[in-house]
Amino acid sequence: MFEVVIGLEVHVQLNTATKLFCSCPTSFNHTQNTNTCPTCLALPGALPVLNKEVLHKSIMLGTAIDATINKTSFFDRKSYFYPDSPSAYQITQLYTPVVEHGKLQIDFEDGTHKEIRINRAHIEADAGKNIHDGDISKVDLNRAGTPLLEIVSEPDMRSAEEAILYLKKLHSIIRYLDIGDANMQEGSFRVDVNVSIRPKGDEKLYTRVEIKNINSFKFIEKAIQVEITRQSEAWEDGVYDEEIFQETRLFDQVKQETRSMRGKEEAADYRYFPEPDLLKAVITDEMLEKYSKIPELPDEKRERFVKEFGLNEYNAGVITSSVEMAHFFETMMSIKGVSAKTATSLLTVELLARLKGELNITNSPVDANKLGLLAARIDDKTISGKAAKEVLDYLMENDVDVDSSIDTLGLKQVTDTGAIEAICDEIIGANPEKVAEYQGGKDKLFGFFVGQVMKASKGSADPQTVNELLKSKLG
Repeated sequence: MFEVVIGLEVHVQLNTATKLFCSCPTSFNHTQNTNTCPTCLALPGALPVLNKEVLHKSIMLGTAIDATINKTSFFDRKSYFYPDSPSAYQITQLYTPVVEHGKLQIDFEDGTHKEIRINRAHIEADAGKNIHDGDISKVDLNRAGTPLLEIVSEPDMRSAEEAILYLKKLHSIIRYLDIGDANMQEGSFRVDVNVSIRPKGDEKLYTRVEIKNINSFKFIEKAIQVEITRQSEAWEDGVYDEEIFQETRLFDQVKQETRSMRGKEEAADYRYFPEPDLLKAVITDEMLEKYSKIPELPDEKRERFVKEFGLNEYNAGVITSSVEMAHFFETMMSIKGVSAKTATSLLTVELLARLKGELNITNSPVDANKLGLLAARIDDKTISGKAAKEVLDYLMENDVDVDSSIDTLGLKQVTDTGAIEAICDEIIGANPEKVAEYQGGKDKLFGFFVGQVMKASKGSADPQTVNELLKSKLG
């Protein structure tokens, strides 16, 4: 039996207005090579100047992961040549990063937890983008010099599940802090996965393989599973030393396999040396005090939702998994008369099931105020829970208010006891044989009577009132 050893390197693109070492905007979705200047083009004589906002966001992350924040950090040159790096080197932090020795808790479905150590988070400049068009390759340098935080975990994860839980928690923290949009599809949350195996009980770290360029949690999980299988089979077949060596591999989503990309470089291959054009980065006491005051994080918000709204741990975890959903829920709960139970069900079960394709919680046709008012109408018995689903479907397609939708659909619930009692009497009178059977001990027939009353009222009768009246009348 083998034990899996996984470490993750996550590159987070920071949402600063300008680049790391120049005043060019970080919006790179403009015409190619227009957001550039002599500094990010690495022209002779151009000197970098550190964007202090990057230090501010680094402090926020360091605080969130309970890390050491170095008040003095240094920059280094990492030498390599790619067409999308005009300087032929990357400015990064190898020896003294801005953040180190942090931790992050992952939460399992059974309620247990595990702490994953974070070795460091260091600042570095992003490269440009290679564009391949048939036989022609182009380079767009709009992204060159965009600030990144590379967050490096210790090899503490033992399964693909743990890796995904770690990544989702880290992704959520980045969004809660609002230091980056963490969009995997657009490359602002990029993950490199390091995978190795070892016999259970062995403490030695064996050859690790790095898998790069995976742009979804689903594919990361599958890539890890595929690589674990490849390494395990090589070990069992006695060819581990011949087939498994330190390298960078790509994940082929179609063939469901990892494929060799290049040999994995060591630090010496990059010829690191202190960056001569930059002074040390200094975090003052004032900066530390100001930017360590961070927003409420997912774990804290989850605990508060459990205490304040009476949610169970699971539902609280689902709702706080993204900052957008947490804010959506809090807006719903600000509507007068809304219960947490109804709000949770409408949000996590009904609305999320309807958000498909391009729709998500941020562009939902039904906003938090509308869904909150719909929940209030269930709780004040204006409509039934079943009718609310029809109203929600209608609201998804029509930009109208909740109350007019209820009126248009004719779904307002009848709570007049006298009117419901008359329907109950009619149904009981029309079914004497079933009344006798029920009173003779056939309890399951009670559902028949409830169904008939609801059918006669076209679903508008208050179910609770129906149940109470029928129990009283049938004995």
